[in-house]
Amino acid sequence: MAATESASKAPVLEEEKVEPLDTAQKAALVVVSLGADRASQIYKYLSEQDIEDLTYEVAKMGKNNNAQVEGALDEFYKLCLTHKMMTDGGLDYARDVLEKAFGESTARNLLEKVSKTLQSKPFNFFTKGDPKTLLALLQQERPQVIALIMSYMDPEQSARVLEQLPEGKRISVVEAMAKMDRVSPEAIAIVEEEMKRKFATIITSEDNMNLGGVEYVADMMNHVDRSNERRIFEELDKSDPDLAQDIRDRMFVFENILDMDDRSVQRFVRDCDTKDIVYALKTASDEMKQIFFSNMSKRQTETVRSDMEITTNVRLKDVEEAQQRIVNVIRRLEDEGEVIINKGGDEGDIIV
Repeated sequence: MAATESASKAPVLEEEKVEPLDTAQKAALVVVSLGADRASQIYKYLSEQDIEDLTYEVAKMGKNNNAQVEGALDEFYKLCLTHKMMTDGGLDYARDVLEKAFGESTARNLLEKVSKTLQSKPFNFFTKGDPKTLLALLQQERPQVIALIMSYMDPEQSARVLEQLPEGKRISVVEAMAKMDRVSPEAIAIVEEEMKRKFATIITSEDNMNLGGVEYVADMMNHVDRSNERRIFEELDKSDPDLAQDIRDRMFVFENILDMDDRSVQRFVRDCDTKDIVYALKTASDEMKQIFFSNMSKRQTETVRSDMEITTNVRLKDVEEAQQRIVNVIRRLEDEGEVIINKGGDEGDIIV
């Protein structure tokens, strides 16, 4: 009888130990669950104060049960999903999908949370625009203004806008963005006010934010096609060679394959189209060719060598595009933790 009573009370005692987590605790739990490598990718988008607060929460975190972990990760996933749907498809689309997936009440709560985040971001109007449309709006602006607005875009969108800017303005924009550090609310407010008059966009300013910088430009340049990348660096080498080298040191380009370990080369080669390898190696150095040949199977090496001999009259544009596709494969595998690439920087960190 006593044993039965004890057993029936145990679940109640277990439930009493489960305490609801506040927002900061949930954020810390998500960061810990992601692991150090993936969490570091999130940290680079946070302000110094946010990083300090989050690190404090992580440091004081105790043991958490499965229900707390699953709850925090589930909420994080739903918020990310809501943000993407609102950004890509708009409010009505997001509401329709979320209501079907999670019900009206949950959908409403998610939309309210994400709406506040989107509304507080400066230049949110620009981040949703098509690059060609943005070009028409931005190309008459001063390089400093363009650089500020592009700093709020994701690197791939910035790259598309940069490619379409007049050549005479590109270098000035890249320089302005690379040298940008912390921008005051007053400066942002001035630009916002100017944009409001032109585009009738209501945008609110935030506290000082880390914008632009060499790291951002390097990430953006990784998304620019090889032909435009070469032209931009040629001009930048003339106007500011030190800055050009600093950006190069933080990029991963085709030539950086020479610095990769054999295991990583073997891994990305498996995902590459053989035709891309043939084209990419047409203008490559003997050292680069050897890196590929020594990390491919004997059969694949013979195929590539044979195809290179019979493939003639290849345009430089085709070579560059093939090299860029290989770089894209490597960068995707790096994001997935499948390869190791050695990027330059202040300390030459190896990123997995």
